[in-house]
Amino acid sequence: MKSPNTILIRFPNWVGDVVMATPVAQCLKENYPQSKIIAIVRKYASQVLEDCPWLDDIIDCSDQKISSFWQTAQAVRALHPDMAIVLPNSWRSLLTLWLGGTKKIYGYRVRGRSLMLANGPKPLLQNGKILPIPMLEYYLEICRFLSLNIPHEPKPCLFFSEEVKQRGEALLQKHGIQKDDFVIGINPGAKFGSSKCWPESYFARLAELLGSRIKSKLLLFVGPGEEKIANSIISQSKVCLINTANELDLAILKPLVKRCQILVTNDTGTRHYAVALGVPTVVIIGSTDPRYTASNLEKTIVLREEIDCSPCHKKICPGDHKCMTMITPEKVLQACEKFM
Repeated sequence: MKSPNTILIRFPNWVGDVVMATPVAQCLKENYPQSKIIAIVRKYASQVLEDCPWLDDIIDCSDQKISSFWQTAQAVRALHPDMAIVLPNSWRSLLTLWLGGTKKIYGYRVRGRSLMLANGPKPLLQNGKILPIPMLEYYLEICRFLSLNIPHEPKPCLFFSEEVKQRGEALLQKHGIQKDDFVIGINPGAKFGSSKCWPESYFARLAELLGSRIKSKLLLFVGPGEEKIANSIISQSKVCLINTANELDLAILKPLVKRCQILVTNDTGTRHYAVALGVPTVVIIGSTDPRYTASNLEKTIVLREEIDCSPCHKKICPGDHKCMTMITPEKVLQACEKFM
């Protein structure tokens, strides 16, 4: 469309995918500078996109129940959108836009969705399944299909306000982290499931190795429901770890991750925060396919063991979790030392 007044972007649901989709917002704003660009995203992930200069508004999307599904469709209708980009491949994400009266919807033509789409690309297939490619490129392919100018060297970007920055600084000061301290962030959880989690005893041992290697503050990132993981690591380690349990949200996480000189993390949303904020990162991957995140890795070291059952993409490992236990704390320390 040449001059749409309002463009909607239906973002993915997982935090990491939301981060990897931010270049789509940049692309649309650069191609349609006069248009109003509005993000539609699940409420818990809206803080990821706050303060993004390419977005004019953020609408909370709740479409899991019938009542909230219709509320989202009505919210879309109130915006009178001329055009929408739907990034998830689900019918649910498409239907709220279609029932909301969006004039032109573009997205991947999968699962019989072509009937409700104005147009869109078909994903590349391999042995009858969608070929794994970096999700950043997967999302931008819709923009390429529309012949839009793609940002030069696209990368995820996150932004935060001065108020959020001050909140982060206050929390760091509360825990005794000073301006000149060398900070190593440790992210031991994963909302997806335990299959993504490196063993707690390994994190505890790594903390000890890092403590003996360099004078640093070890900042433990603890999300909702991950308190037991954090307590287990702290109880097993002989060094001091800063516990942020019940103190984090997805907004304040931005300045805290940016403060780190190194981040050690499972393959989860915090990992993508670090990429977007330019923080050197060591990622421990087991159950997931690394091809989905194989972009913008200039400051990232990916540790993964090639075994027969990986990637399985299961939430809970049905076996011995060898894909993670084979990655020793000593291997992770060696990766960290490359950034020191």
